Amino acid sequence: MEILLLILISTFFVSIISFIGALTLLFKESMLQRILFILISLSAGVLMGASFFDLMPESIAKLGAMRTFSYVLAGFVLFFLVEKVLQWRHCHDDKCHVHPFAYMNLFGDAVHNFIDGTIIAASFVSSTSLGIITTAAVALHEIPQEIGEFGVLIYGGFKRIKALMFNFISALMAILGGLIGYFLSSYSKYTVNLLLPIAAGGFFYIAASDLIPEIRKDTNMGKSFLSIIIFIAGILLIYFLGYFK
Repeated sequence: MEILLLILISTFFVSIISFIGALTLLFKESMLQRILFILISLSAGVLMGASFFDLMPESIAKLGAMRTFSYVLAGFVLFFLVEKVLQWRHCHDDKCHVHPFAYMNLFGDAVHNFIDGTIIAASFVSSTSLGIITTAAVALHEIPQEIGEFGVLIYGGFKRIKALMFNFISALMAILGGLIGYFLSSYSKYTVNLLLPIAAGGFFYIAASDLIPEIRKDTNMGKSFLSIIIFIAGILLIYFLGYFK
């Protein structure tokens, strides 16, 4: 029971990080709109980095390259189909109050958080020290990612309070992942191995199909250059945080 309590505390701590987006409540709406392109650029870079430097390498180590890339492609196609279905159901005359990619981003983030929870649980089952180190590593990864995720929700049409609450609900999937990882540690590994590349394909799709095209729309030289720098910084941030895993 002591291990289960540590898992619950750790996964709840990681979930709380989703509220880092609350910092934007300090900004006026006009200021938020001006910095929104920065959040979108950061999120695009973080999602690409998480896909290529975090989820894919882990999946390759567990499933091999061929199966990993097959599932990544399947995840990419799945998110494309989900987006089209959401467009058909919620967008009319090319107008969306909340864009489909915002919902897809929540789904992809929920899957990622679930995986993080199972990884934390598996680490604590192995040893308490490894569990603490893994929790710290996941938390470091979550800070830039949650800031970017919040920016995507705002850009997709969510109001700030609603974006915070939905982001937190998505983050709570880490607790569910922790519980399942603890009680079904011998059975959950295969499911997690499948979810890793699918989540990678989903993040890749959102960044490449929805976020990067929005960055490209801005023709102002200064803002374009800044967005490219921030995009690359998001990628590098995930790359270097990988050394703490």
